[in-house]
Amino acid sequence: MTSILEILQFLLGLLWWVIIIQAVLSWLIAFNVINTYNDFVRAIWNALNVITEPIYRPIRRILPDFGALDLSPLVVLILIAVLDIILRNQIAASMSYGM
Repeated sequence: MTSILEILQFLLGLLWWVIIIQAVLSWLIAFNVINTYNDFVRAIWNALNVITEPIYRPIRRILPDFGALDLSPLVVLILIAVLDIILRNQIAASMSYGM
């Protein structure tokens, strides 16, 4: 049971970094530091969007429209932090009980 929780915790950490990288990349694209005409940049951008868009979509339906400001990545990061705390507590509890 502990190893499954640790795998979930690892995947949440990986998702955390994917969201951070996508946010930074979106800022770089928005300020024309890098452009999507570059095949490598476009491939990374599309891959990150494929990963994150299904996660953002339900949150975007709930959040009010703030125009160009998208708060759904922030909400997802907060949810990941909450889930990480829950997983850490479960791992600690299962180790203390010797499960």
